[in-house]
Amino acid sequence: MAMNDATHGSRPFWKSRSAIALLGFAAVALFLLFSEHRAHFLGVLPYLLLLSCPLMHLFMHHEHGHGHGHGSANEERSAKRGGDHEQHR
Repeated sequence: MAMNDATHGSRPFWKSRSAIALLGFAAVALFLLFSEHRAHFLGVLPYLLLLSCPLMHLFMHHEHGHGHGHGSANEERSAKRGGDHEQHR
């Protein structure tokens, strides 16, 4: 007989007591790490900013739909209507 996931508990993990305790300990640890190592953390920030540029480029290019043609959606609509030159006659 297979067990359902619903029999193990109806609340998700992030609403359980252990998750709240884990978040509390993580918040205290982050505060102490930041207060003790502020100079190291602030020294790395410019490099994190530079690293974010290629990461944003990779993640934002995912939405362009590569492989579905080389033109943009506006160019395809314009070609279907006969181009912009024929519209303004």
